[in-house]
Order: sequence, then C-alpha cells, then structure tokens
Amino acid sequence: MFDRVHSMLVKEFIELKRDRWAIFRLAVPLLIQVIVYGYAATFTVNHVRIAVLDQDGSAASRTLLSHFVSTGRFDVVDRARTQQDVGRDIDAGRVDLALVINAGFAQDLQNGKGAPLQVIVDGTNSNTALIALGYVNQIVARFQIDWRRNAWPAPRPPAPLTVSVALDERPWFNSGLEDRWFFIPGVVGTLTLIQVVSLTAFAVVREREVGTLEQIMVSPIRPVEFILGKTVPFFLIGLGDVALVTALGVGWFHVPFVGNWLVLLAGVALFLLATLGIGLLLSTFSRTQQQAFALNFFLVNPIFILSGFAFPIAAMPKVLQWLTFLNPLRYFLVVLRSVFLKGVGLGVLWPQLAAMAALGAVMLTASVLRFRKSLD
Repeated sequence: MFDRVHSMLVKEFIELKRDRWAIFRLAVPLLIQVIVYGYAATFTVNHVRIAVLDQDGSAASRTLLSHFVSTGRFDVVDRARTQQDVGRDIDAGRVDLALVINAGFAQDLQNGKGAPLQVIVDGTNSNTALIALGYVNQIVARFQIDWRRNAWPAPRPPAPLTVSVALDERPWFNSGLEDRWFFIPGVVGTLTLIQVVSLTAFAVVREREVGTLEQIMVSPIRPVEFILGKTVPFFLIGLGDVALVTALGVGWFHVPFVGNWLVLLAGVALFLLATLGIGLLLSTFSRTQQQAFALNFFLVNPIFILSGFAFPIAAMPKVLQWLTFLNPLRYFLVVLRSVFLKGVGLGVLWPQLAAMAALGAVMLTASVLRFRKSLD
C-alpha cells in the first residue's frame, strides 16, 4: 500500500513541477492578498470630509473645531454659511459629515446649560457613519473635560452634587487596538481555506476531465490509496501556505505571536483535514472544472461569511448562528487569534480542536464514501 501511495505522491509533485505557473499560483496571489488585507482591511477611518456651519463664531466654537482638526481624522472641506449649504454638501457627496454649531453655544457653556451640537451624517455608508459618530462622541467628551478644566469663568458656580464616573480603558492582548492584529491571523485561515479547497477539487476533477482517472483506477491502486495520494500533497501545500502567511504577518506587519507553535500546528492540521474533506466532496459533485469552480464559489463564500471573520456571529439570526457550528473556519479563527495574541494552550482551545477533528472526520468519511460510489 505504501509503495502505491508513494507513487501517487511522486506523480502529483512531478505534475506540479512541470506546471511552470504552479509555484506562481500557489505563492504570489497568496502574498498579494495578505498585503492587501494588511493595508486595506481596517476599521479605522481617517480623513473624514466634514462641512462646518459655525453660527456662534466664538472662542469656544473655534476651540471645539480645533479638537476635530487636531485628531487628523477629520478634514474640513467647506465652511458653510447657511443650513442649505450643508444640505447641498451632503446631497452632492462632497462631505461625509457636517457640524452645525448654533448661535449662543459659548454662552450656554458659560451658564452651565447644555450646549447642543448638531451632527449630520451621510448614512449611505453605514460603516463609515457609525465609526465617524464614535469619533465625534470621543472628541466632544474630551472638549467638555478640557472646557471645564480650563475655560470656566471665575468665580465658578457651586458644583452640583453628582456622582462622577470615569472610564479607564485598558485593552488586553492588543493595547494599541491595531486592526492588523485582528485581520492578519484571520487571513491565515481564510486564504488557506480557499487555496486548499480549490486545489483539491480541481485536481480530482481535472483527472476525470482529461480521462486519466479511469486509467488510474484500472491499475492496482485502490480508491483509498488514490484519495491519499491526491490529498496528502495538498495537505503539505496547506502547511506551507500557513507558514508563508504567518511569516509575512509576523515579519512584515509585526503581528505578535505569543503562543505555542505546536498548538498552532495541531489546529492547522485539523483544519486542513476538514478543508480537504470539503474539496474532495466538491469533486464528487463536479464533472468539469467549470462545475467545480461554480460549486467552490457557492460554498466558500458562505463559509467565509459565517465564520465570524468580518461579521460578528452574535449579531446573526439564531438559525445562522446554529449553522456556524458546522463551519470549521469558525473554530480555526478562534484558535489562530488565541494562539497569536493571547498565548493560550490546549487547556482553553480543546473544544475548538475537538470540533474541527469531528468535522474533519465526518467530511472526509462522507467524501471518501461519495467518491468511491462515484467511481463505481
């Protein structure tokens, strides 16, 4: 058995060597996607275009505006003169956000009254709008603290008896709240999924399409040996992909790796078994490479969406939340981010590893049975 499986492995690597573009397809697109994700995928919003309608024209209103400009997150692109100007800026898409400071703003502050600030946001891009509003709240809160500390007219009025609550932020495992530290470990999982599933599905379908599958099956090799010979090379390629993306994330983007390499290797191995099962299962439903491509696109996208990579699972409907338990990428992302940033071990991650092992066993068994049936 070992000799026949070894012959299949040698055959697969010889085919890979003869394909001049194979190494390019396996490495270069992967590196490009990591770099794109590392630089482009971020929750941080900078240079938000704003219009300002300052109807007060006081030192207080100018100080408030300086707080916005000094952060570097907002660019004042229009000093509106009327409310109609603000509306036209929003409608034309020239600004993302508008600030309207009413007349009497400074006087209301000095009298201890509430000084309302109108914020108009273009909601067509809801993600940018929500993030920008979060920045506005932070800046206004900082302005209030600075104003009470430095600009209250003397003598100060007696302070009311209130309870003061101070928020002391202390992020764990990512003190600078770097988006790349969140995205790069997730990219390891998503790109490995896409690469391994595609390679496995297309390789088997290609054998069937060109007619060599029948030639192999009339040889002494058994179906299980054929499946091992087809999947083991892609398992090794998957390990290489993970190593490549991890090295780029740690070396280029400086994502910390504080965990145990053996725990990561165990998670990668179990995840690859599950993805190999998915790819092999796809190949049993495909007769041509075009069909394999369509099924791959149909299956991989939902796996990505339901993994929690970009969209919180807790925010999904209950039915979809239950469906995510069948998604190996969900568990692998937990393992990746926990090992990279938290440094936790098997004592914490064993449920995720057990889930991937169970899913891998089920998918491989189903795909092997389906594959043998399709050969018969």
